[in-house]
Amino acid sequence: MPDKEDLRIRSKVISEGVNRTPNRAMLRAVGFQDEDFQKPMIGVASTWSEVTPCNIHIDQLARHAKKGLQAHGGAPLIFNTITVSDGISMGHEGMLFSLPSREIIADSIEIVTNAERFDGLVAIGGCDKNTPACLMAIGRMNIPAVYVYGGTIQPGHLDGKSVDIVTAFEAVGQYHEGMMDEKQLHRIECTVCPGAGACGGMYTANTMASAAEALGMSLPGSSSTPAIASGKSDECERAGKAVLELLRNDIVPRDIMTKRAFENAITVVMALGGSTNAFLHLLAIAHSVQVDLTLDDFERIRRKVPHLADLKPSGKYAMQDLNEIGGVPGVMKLLLEQGLLHGDCLTVTGKKLAENLASEQPLKEGQTIIRPIDNPLKPSGPLVVLKGNLAPEGAVAKMSGLKKSRFTGPCRVFDNEDEATQAIMNGEIGKGDVVVIRYAGPQGGPGMPEMLSVTAMLVGKGLGGEVALLTDGRFSGGSHGFVVGHVAPEAQVGGPIALLQDGDIITIDSDTQEIHVEVSEAELEARAKRWVKPPLKFSTGVLNKYARLVSSASRGAVTDLDN
Repeated sequence: MPDKEDLRIRSKVISEGVNRTPNRAMLRAVGFQDEDFQKPMIGVASTWSEVTPCNIHIDQLARHAKKGLQAHGGAPLIFNTITVSDGISMGHEGMLFSLPSREIIADSIEIVTNAERFDGLVAIGGCDKNTPACLMAIGRMNIPAVYVYGGTIQPGHLDGKSVDIVTAFEAVGQYHEGMMDEKQLHRIECTVCPGAGACGGMYTANTMASAAEALGMSLPGSSSTPAIASGKSDECERAGKAVLELLRNDIVPRDIMTKRAFENAITVVMALGGSTNAFLHLLAIAHSVQVDLTLDDFERIRRKVPHLADLKPSGKYAMQDLNEIGGVPGVMKLLLEQGLLHGDCLTVTGKKLAENLASEQPLKEGQTIIRPIDNPLKPSGPLVVLKGNLAPEGAVAKMSGLKKSRFTGPCRVFDNEDEATQAIMNGEIGKGDVVVIRYAGPQGGPGMPEMLSVTAMLVGKGLGGEVALLTDGRFSGGSHGFVVGHVAPEAQVGGPIALLQDGDIITIDSDTQEIHVEVSEAELEARAKRWVKPPLKFSTGVLNKYARLVSSASRGAVTDLDN
């Protein structure tokens, strides 16, 4: 890892000295002039792609970041990395590649930035894996950097109501239940995604953008400014200037992403009712900066942070609505006033968090999106860590919008998502059942696929909250209902979820943070002796490499863990 003393000499390794004439010659070919070799070289990592509306506009944002760097004394170079669309890959084998893309994005940014010896970095992301991946790379390299979020999509409008991508997933369940005809389904399909930007509720992209801002790695307002807002281009230009100031002041990511900063991020995620994917991603980012963060930290913070935001998927409003009443800065200002944030944490502005928030406006009077501290949606955070004989390392449940906190019922066990989907479509799942989808973990999936299609289908068929869903895979930020994911250890390594049989009685209790199967220890041991580990599903290629390297979900599902 580079030390602070290395910061000002990284690009000089390439640009100075007679022996560096070939290096300079190649840079001249891409536009460098004599004076540029005396400036800090700053990379602009763009996740632009046409494969998803989340990232379709990011090429233009990257150019604005470059403009800001040039205007303030930097020598910028734009480079690209991949992205995948989680929404498009949902519900089929493509979803296996989603979480592995996080590692590839982080690895590729690290490779290019270090190979070119950039002095600093502006990273711009959109879809779900972009934000954590960019922050993981930034954390590993530890050079001055700012993350810019591409921004949220506008909600669509149909028959006087706001609609989004989750509306479409749930409509599929309604269609199969006979509650909607094909014409209405097509109208929804054509309406829910009106343009550029990431999925509009408090789903994973907006959750992780909010966490990045709370970490101090984005400029104030980055996470809630919509993709199409004129302020997003200005933010990119200011991000370029901010990186150069960080470089001048020798401020690096590990000065910013401290344990207290991660506590701030968890606090904001809990108050907003964010995605369960925040557990995976914050653990992975913390690993990249060598901060000791565990599931127990999430649970410790959850207990003292109220759930305040009435945001989709379990609430009424979208991220753009939140932006219009003060955005994430307004929420953070409220949390700071209540003593729930560490105001002394450093940020990419070069100022402390409390200093940044002092100049921000409070939430608008009379708004109904963010509840008062003394009248929350829930007195504690809705993202609950569960442990018990079914998940010794932990599992994660999102309890927002649910009327009951305890669920007990017989399990219906499926070894893949397709079998579970068919059972739901065929009406084989009834109220009170616990649907178990296993061999869907980081190794077993591989890639820990999301289950938005299944959860949306249950909601669409009127079973939301009436059927529990349990998996060693994970859920989309758009999932809601009585769902438990990230069960660890996973089935592929012989975790207790691999030993379940149809009819076993499972209890999920968010009040006691318990997840338990009513099977004796002796019987579980007998089943474990009979269990045979299945081979990895892929014997070559990226998914084979990923399955062989990936850690448990309880440790962030990272691939560079020193075991």
